[in-house]
Amino acid sequence: QVQLVESGGGLVQPGGSLRLSCAASGFIFSNAYMSWVRQAPGKGLEWVSDITNRGRSIWYADSVKGRFTISRDNAKNTLYLQMDSLKPEDTALYYCARVGDYRGTYLLWGQGTQVTVSS
Repeated sequence: QVQLVESGGGLVQPGGSLRLSCAASGFIFSNAYMSWVRQAPGKGLEWVSDITNRGRSIWYADSVKGRFTISRDNAKNTLYLQMDSLKPEDTALYYCARVGDYRGTYLLWGQGTQVTVSS
């Protein structure tokens, strides 16, 4: 079955950390560029980060640069997002996605995992 399954979300205090995971199945993960995208309550989708298939190139949105780290383990078919120094404005539903032919296009989405940053 072709799918992406996120996990690791939760409630965290400002300044705290979380690590999100995304388990991929049904396609050749090591060939796929991957993304994290988030959606805050009442807002549209916001791109967070991209990583190439072997992890040699990485991009971040300015809003998370220096605080978030994307990584992948191709042996485990898993994508990660380490989130440090979390802020209330990071509260969102976080999706992992398989990138399409071009960055900013997507072939497959997970169901999302909720991150809430609040004291």
